Amino acid sequence: QVQLVESGGGLVQAGDSLRLSCAAAGLPFSSYIMGWFRQAPGKEREFVAEIAWNGGYTDYADSEKGRFTISIDNAKNTVYLQMNSLKPDDTAIYYCAVRSAYSRRSGYKYWGQGTQVTVSS
Repeated sequence: QVQLVESGGGLVQAGDSLRLSCAAAGLPFSSYIMGWFRQAPGKEREFVAEIAWNGGYTDYADSEKGRFTISIDNAKNTVYLQMNSLKPDDTAIYYCAVRSAYSRRSGYKYWGQGTQVTVSS
């Protein structure tokens, strides 16, 4: 059974930083991509960043480039999202997800329960 457990969310002020973590267990893929998505109130879920299991590939949404950094610890099967210079617009529930490395971005199959990030102005 695949389990993805996010942590690290919270309430911060604009300009602050947060690091989200997602611990994975039971992954059915030997080669996989782990990603972060977010959903703000009243908006659709959107892509934030993703990384390959070996760290050899990363990609970011244009709006997060330069502020967010995704990383992975293979030994712990944990992916991180370092978020700097947070803005109120970053307020959302952040979800971790995983897909086969041979699937498209639309192929994320397993999702965590989400962690709330709230940025006050």
